[in-house]
Amino acid sequence: MTERRRRRPWWALALVVSVLALATGWLPRDDAVALAERTGPVLVFVAALTVVAELCAGAGLFAAAAGIAARLARGRRWVLWLLVVGLATLSTAVLSLDTTAVLLTPVVIALARRTGTAPLPFALAVLALSNTASLVLPVSNLTNLLADHALRRAGADFLALMWAPALVSVLVTVAVLAVRDRAALRGRFGEPPAGPVAPDRVLLRLAGLVVGAMALAFLLGVEPALAASVAAAVLLTVTLVRRRPLPVPAADLVPWRTLVVVGALFVVVAAAHAHGFGTVLHAAAGEGHGPGALLRLAAVGALTANAVNNLPAYLALDPATAGEPLRIAALLIGTGVAPLLTPWGSLATVLWWQRCRQLLLDVPARTIVRQGLLLAPVTLVLATAALLVTA
Repeated sequence: MTERRRRRPWWALALVVSVLALATGWLPRDDAVALAERTGPVLVFVAALTVVAELCAGAGLFAAAAGIAARLARGRRWVLWLLVVGLATLSTAVLSLDTTAVLLTPVVIALARRTGTAPLPFALAVLALSNTASLVLPVSNLTNLLADHALRRAGADFLALMWAPALVSVLVTVAVLAVRDRAALRGRFGEPPAGPVAPDRVLLRLAGLVVGAMALAFLLGVEPALAASVAAAVLLTVTLVRRRPLPVPAADLVPWRTLVVVGALFVVVAAAHAHGFGTVLHAAAGEGHGPGALLRLAAVGALTANAVNNLPAYLALDPATAGEPLRIAALLIGTGVAPLLTPWGSLATVLWWQRCRQLLLDVPARTIVRQGLLLAPVTLVLATAALLVTA
């Protein structure tokens, strides 16, 4: 069997499904227009941010950050692990969970191997935080972007509502993993071999400046799609002016296959809602703002995300929030920090698993499930409790 035949063109199937749904009227025209208005900016943001992340990786930004972490650790594995945790959290918050899974995972695995440290605890920390640190900013997760517009319409501010659940999710993750991996992280390592040298230090510095400016724009409330698009345009221009090769072929710089698949998921969920599926989910999610009601909604979101993936799960359950900020936040917790029980619970987990296989790091599915069982329930409950206390 050839490599071409082994690789299933899921994007082609997704495209066919989307076209049929629109052409046959399975997704009514008015619903399709409303869906495009809501999700169009999200897809633009994904495309632009992927370009930013790829160009930053090509400039050596992630490798440089890992090298700084190795030097700051001064031979202490615990310190190195904590610095990787900080890097994964920052990357997820500013560049999104999928970027962390795709671009930070190989850097962290290489860093662990260079220091003679078991790479699995480092890789699993990246996997966990690419999900549980995804409540920090609207741009950290696509579900956050979908929710942000509804929160603004309701007069709520994302950061004011989600800061406590986001903080608790990260702290709980770090604490649980630190206890679990304490034996593997003991001891010291010698001076690690020198890592790859950035081919263009000017480009490296400019990439850091652009990412910093983009993060500031996110915090100041600039439209995420606009901020990411400007950053992508600037980085692409600078890369070409500096005559540096693109890190991936030009045709693959924008992840159009992923966008087609994500768009098809949006279409399928919207069509299912148009034909009554939302009523079933609404009944399961319940109503109300009390502790039990919010925990129920978060749990239903988590179970649905782990069953079918967090993006369609959020869209499917969104009507059950009735546009109420507390219920939106509870659903974000369930679909954001808890899709850790299955390898397909979030796109970030799928991408992380693929990266590990490419780097010859064998991670059985049961390892992902065990970590999910360890983290997802406690993180979901405590993050929901933090929401109730601070809302």
